[in-house]
Amino acid sequence: MLKNKGHSSKKDNLAVNAVALQDHILHDLQLRNLSVADHSKTQLQKKENKPLKKDTKAVIDTGLKKTTQCPKLEDSEKEYVLDPKPPPLTLAQKLGLIGPPPPPLSSDEWQKVKQRSLLQGDSMQPCPICKEEFELRPQVLLSCSHVFHKACLQAFEKFTNKKTCPLCRKNQYETQVIHDGARLFRIKCVTRIQAYWRGYIVRKWYRNLRKTVPPTDAKLRKKFFEKKFTEISHRILCSYSTNIEELFAEIDQCLAINRSVLQQLEEKCGHEITEEEWEKIQVQNETSACLEDPRLGAHGSHFSLSNFLL
Repeated sequence: MLKNKGHSSKKDNLAVNAVALQDHILHDLQLRNLSVADHSKTQLQKKENKPLKKDTKAVIDTGLKKTTQCPKLEDSEKEYVLDPKPPPLTLAQKLGLIGPPPPPLSSDEWQKVKQRSLLQGDSMQPCPICKEEFELRPQVLLSCSHVFHKACLQAFEKFTNKKTCPLCRKNQYETQVIHDGARLFRIKCVTRIQAYWRGYIVRKWYRNLRKTVPPTDAKLRKKFFEKKFTEISHRILCSYSTNIEELFAEIDQCLAINRSVLQQLEEKCGHEITEEEWEKIQVQNETSACLEDPRLGAHGSHFSLSNFLL
């Protein structure tokens, strides 16, 4: 009887161990707690329908503005652990058949993992899965110091149905959201913008220098002065007034004025002087010359004749 009891107890232990191992394998293969799954999917939130209170009163809206509290904006650069809470120990782990999972990493350990990743330059390299730059897309750091896109790692876990690192094949890794790739991408964009701006400033300064300072080479110096001469001649031509209609109008106005002057002269001096008028002019000239000065004979007669004509 004692032998039968010992034999039955061993069979019971083997059965319990087999059941425990099967339960552990099932829990391990189900992958209910993926590292990059949404918290809303891993932790189901049950909403309870609360019964309405009997002593409810109607609220009158007075129209006054109510102070609404603005939702707190989450820091976009905040780093946080993405893994949900570890599941409870299975029966195999409690019996000691399989070792328990390692405890979650502390903040100091995560800092060491991040420093190792920075030394390796993983964030500067493209994602090992999609071979594209990280840029501003979500980025995750594994506990084995490898870095991937969050979407790429999630697709890899769904495709392989395993929680292993795509590079080092480490099982049951932990993940943390980081922003090293986004920070490096911003620095890269800023340096590129600054380089373009400095290049533009230098090119602008060089063009102004080429316009003002003649080069030392003979051929370039000749081209420089030819260009300067063409610019000056073009400026002179542009400064001239080329309005032909105004020019012709001014010419017509000058001709009209000259015609009117000639017409007035013809009206005053057009008739011939008779002999009686000549005698009167001579007498008037002699009398004026005698009264003023006998030395102004010829000049006085010329002056009187011109006065008469006018």
